[in-house]
Amino acid sequence: MNAEALPYTLLLVLVELAVGGLWVLWGAHLRGHVARSFVQFSAALVAVTAGLALLAALKVSVPAEVEGYPLDDAYAGPARLLLAVTLGLSTAYFLATLTAARPLALALGGAASLAGLGTVAALAGVFSPPAWGYAGVFLALAVGSLVAGGVSLGMVLGHWYLVTPRLPERPLREVTAFLLAALVVQALLLAPNLALPRETIPGGPDMPLGQNPFLWLRIAGGLALPLLFTYMAYDSSGIRAMQSATGLLYIAMALVLGGEILAKGLMLATGVPS
Repeated sequence: MNAEALPYTLLLVLVELAVGGLWVLWGAHLRGHVARSFVQFSAALVAVTAGLALLAALKVSVPAEVEGYPLDDAYAGPARLLLAVTLGLSTAYFLATLTAARPLALALGGAASLAGLGTVAALAGVFSPPAWGYAGVFLALAVGSLVAGGVSLGMVLGHWYLVTPRLPERPLREVTAFLLAALVVQALLLAPNLALPRETIPGGPDMPLGQNPFLWLRIAGGLALPLLFTYMAYDSSGIRAMQSATGLLYIAMALVLGGEILAKGLMLATGVPS
């Protein structure tokens, strides 16, 4: 990964954490099985992450290219605006979880989730020019958001069981099952992204993509191992071994975040969204 590409990698990962966390939280809130204190804490966490993502977006310029990777600056303004709206609505959602009735909080959370989807769609437009198509980048970012949000919120939820052991296991089982499904979809998306034609990035790796060790590190460390540890967490939660499940989700989160950083670096070096 080139040093010039690092700010863009940070921006994309922060957006995935904020938007994905918002989506997973809103879904769990809508289901109605998680503790109110978990919703409040997670909503605050999402708002803070969205603020960091907006700060990164305002600091990062969008030139015609980054180390040979072409960017479309026409989407940069809408992406920043939608991210600011996401931050505002996420903050309102957090405040509503503290003081307002549940229907109003859910409405604000749903609106924030839609703004987050728009943010991901606009960012996909910024980074799509060299990829096989806009859909490839959009799906990679959207599913990456679900994975990053699912694993981080799952890890946070696990701590509620450590404090209150009598909580029902259903919420953690649902979040880990959702995370498993998102990881499977992410792995399946890799096949068309690798197979379909794309532009060559000037100054990119001079080896075939299949021989690039970072690709295999992404597959093994960012997809296969998180799948394994998430399944183990799902299985552990089924027998109420919540401390084990939380520890496994810690490991899965570290692997997922490392994998997302690798994925963004590979995309900016090769034009392959993963």
